[in-house]
Amino acid sequence: MISAQLSSEELIHLEDKYGAHNYHPLPAVLTKGEGVYVWDVEGKKYFDFLSAYSAVNQGHCHPRIISALTQQASELTLTSRAFYNDMLGKYEQYITDYFKYDKVLPINTGVEAVETAMKLCRKWAYEKKGLSEDAVIVFASGNFHGRTLAVISASQDPDSRVGFGPYMPGIEIIDYNNLDALAKALENKNVAGFLVEPIQGEAGVVVPDAGYLKKASEMCKEKNVLFIADEVQTGIARTGTLLATCGNCNCASHCENKPEIKPDILILGKALSGGVFPVSAVLADDDIMLCIKPGEHGSTFGGNPLACAVAIAALEVVKDEELALNARKLGVIFRERMTELKDKSDLVTLVRGRGLLNAIVINDTEDSKTAWNICMSLRDNGLLAKPTHGNIIRFAPPLVMSEEQLHACCDIIEKTILEFKK
Repeated sequence: MISAQLSSEELIHLEDKYGAHNYHPLPAVLTKGEGVYVWDVEGKKYFDFLSAYSAVNQGHCHPRIISALTQQASELTLTSRAFYNDMLGKYEQYITDYFKYDKVLPINTGVEAVETAMKLCRKWAYEKKGLSEDAVIVFASGNFHGRTLAVISASQDPDSRVGFGPYMPGIEIIDYNNLDALAKALENKNVAGFLVEPIQGEAGVVVPDAGYLKKASEMCKEKNVLFIADEVQTGIARTGTLLATCGNCNCASHCENKPEIKPDILILGKALSGGVFPVSAVLADDDIMLCIKPGEHGSTFGGNPLACAVAIAALEVVKDEELALNARKLGVIFRERMTELKDKSDLVTLVRGRGLLNAIVINDTEDSKTAWNICMSLRDNGLLAKPTHGNIIRFAPPLVMSEEQLHACCDIIEKTILEFKK
């Protein structure tokens, strides 16, 4: 056991020597988190502007969530689904009422939830739509749903896809934000579902045209095709509404359940546990969910008591602290500040986003190092962010951030960009 305090350089060396090289982290070795802040092993304090890819919406180590974790961990952590436990039913009742679905299938990670939704969609197609064993699920170009073999079969990202074939059949990829392409795909009578991210986070926070999702959902309904929303990253208040599929929200505080769209299958993860424990979920009504029978899908850890306690606490925090409303208000301020920066600097060519899921596009090519080097300078100035797709920097702070803290972060970003030399 390693007990001595090691430096950042020493800890990075350990990961490089003993860990698989499937990530390329920004060199900041973190040891503590609280609210919107994290600290490295040398004691330097940073604003966290990535939130573990939107898993830490409630802020680092939120005391209510940690309290639920520790209390449950001292009583019962895992039973498997071979037996009932005293937390799962309570959690299932809570989350289905929270999001207004009949049933939930609890699972662990986001990509597991996507895989679960794909299986559920196929099973529904064979049991309810009357298809034979040739169901097709339509995906949008530029998507990121994870990196399992089934999911990368629907990806066009060479880093995720190339070298891992053969790929799963029964998948069609169409242009994102293109209703004509969807209409053409839906002419295929074997299409069972359309699985889409309401806002594409990994692609660089790509927001579709107003009305795209609503019309896509209506088109799917007309063709008896399931509309499946992957809200692993966009859900749980990140975009200024409880779900990105809520549309133009006018709720006064917490969600009043007046969504623009209700997906046939809803996929959640990440902030479902506030970043404290792997928790994801697939939600659907009985007509769809009950197509899955005992033995046809499962998970040893899915629905474990620890996860249930944590998820209830995490969702309570979102509601009680009105985090969607805070994200909506602060998102407007952030995009205004970044637009002002764009007018001052040729380095920023585009600002886009919704709520506190935003990005700036850097004036360089995707294969350049400019965005990475800007993020290194941001780190030096006390703010952590990371590029995506080479020349895009995604900004997604914890939703517990105050307006004063947000302006301090915008000051850091502005200072860094204006002083940056290629």
